[in-house]
Amino acid sequence: MNNSRPKAKLSRALGIPLTPKCVKYFEKRPFPPGVHGRARRKASDYQVRLLEKQRLRHQYNISEAQMRKAYEDAHRAEGKTGEAMVTLLERRLDAVVHRAGLARTIYQARQLVVHGHFTVDGKKVDRPGFRLKPGQVVQARESSRAKPPFQVAAAGAHLDGPTAPYLSTALEELRTTLLRVPERREVPVLCDEQLVVEFYAR
Repeated sequence: MNNSRPKAKLSRALGIPLTPKCVKYFEKRPFPPGVHGRARRKASDYQVRLLEKQRLRHQYNISEAQMRKAYEDAHRAEGKTGEAMVTLLERRLDAVVHRAGLARTIYQARQLVVHGHFTVDGKKVDRPGFRLKPGQVVQARESSRAKPPFQVAAAGAHLDGPTAPYLSTALEELRTTLLRVPERREVPVLCDEQLVVEFYAR
């Protein structure tokens, strides 16, 4: 089954490409799907905030319940709620696997984690939403390293620029360490997180 179509459609609806493959679909048709896609209607404040929340949610490939929990945890944390929310999401195990170049997309990262291919500090963790603490080490399990997806990752095929400054990654060893809590400006998600906070705070 070709999954690129639904993701391409979703990318157009959200106004951002969700995978490298979606980039070319998106460039060809940079307007929302459907018969009214090209029509420019003025969105309500609610629609603007909802869209921003959906954008953030889909960039991390998480459920609405997981998104709300991230907001609630961030709301209780110190500092700006929006920035805290993004940095909490960025510390998810699947997000770190993806950001380190150990998986091509957030979707592949989630799948590899669920299938038990990674350890955190030497212990197998198969929960994509596992929240890493600074200093924790993520590594592909020894039994997984010879498999094709990991051989591709070890060759650096998934990196299209420098790795995140809050990670220390040894790709050839399929290992990355979360050095510190990410700062919002370092996280490459396309989102006005303040609008997401307003959506949940209403």
